[in-house]
Formats: sequence, structure tokens, C-alpha cells
Amino acid sequence: MNNQLIKHCYLADETEQVALAKRVAQQLKSSFVMLLKGDLGAGKTTFARGFIQASGYDGVVKSPTYTLVEPYPISFQRTCYHFDLYRLADPEELEFTGARDFFNDTDVCLVEWPEKAEGFLPSADWVCEFSHHKTGRNLVISSLTEKGNKLMLQVFSDF
Repeated sequence: MNNQLIKHCYLADETEQVALAKRVAQQLKSSFVMLLKGDLGAGKTTFARGFIQASGYDGVVKSPTYTLVEPYPISFQRTCYHFDLYRLADPEELEFTGARDFFNDTDVCLVEWPEKAEGFLPSADWVCEFSHHKTGRNLVISSLTEKGNKLMLQVFSDF
């Protein structure tokens, strides 16, 4: 794709991270693959939790560190599959979870630590790179598809 969009954001605190996740969730009404990269404590799970709750799930959103993936029913008759691959030893392990079926034309997949499953994951619509800043978090969002570009323009039209 030649017209990749990139957005740099500074998020002062957890409230701003959740607010951005909510804004993304409110605009996203289709399937989507979002890779969440960053060091421990950079905000990946906070963003994922905010997205899932703003997408219509009203239960507790837990980090799937030990289960690798947690499904959440969300709006528009979709499921959000939240992956945390931190403890993944080999991408082949994902085969046993049936994960390939989760990347489809209906559902949303949020993948933390995607580098642990290189060669297994499909192409992403967005790559979100979180990093620590002395007073908050930096976030760089790279859109890799036309669907991703459309969402980027919707989310950040007046941001």
C-alpha cells in the first residue's frame, strides 16, 4: 500500500489512553486486526481493555497472559479476540488454540506482543507502538490497509 497513514499521539495518562481506545471503538464497525507493540507497562493492555469495554462488553476484561487469547462478545454481532503472546514460546502453539479462525471477515483481533508470532499472524490493519514518556505514553499508529486508513481518518478527523 503506497498511502500509509501514520499518527503520533502523546497520552498524558491512563484516562487519555482509554479515551482514545473508546474513540477507536466507536468508529470501528467491521472486522479489524490491530497489533499492539511496546515494552512491559507501556499501555497495550490498558488500550485493549478500554477498546473492548467501549465496544459493548460490560464484564471484566482480564489480560490473557496465561490463556494466550480471550474472546469478548462486542457490538455489531462481532467478537473481539484479545491476544497476549508474551509467554508464547513458539508460534506453532497458536495452532492449538484455533487462532487462525479468529482472523476473519467479521471479528476484531487485538494482538499484544505480535513479534512472538511472526509468520503466523495475518496482515494487520493497524500497528500501534506504545512507548514510555517521562510524564505519560507515546503512541505511534501506522495504518497498513485501506480499511485502516479509513478508520484513521474517522478517529483523528478532529483530534
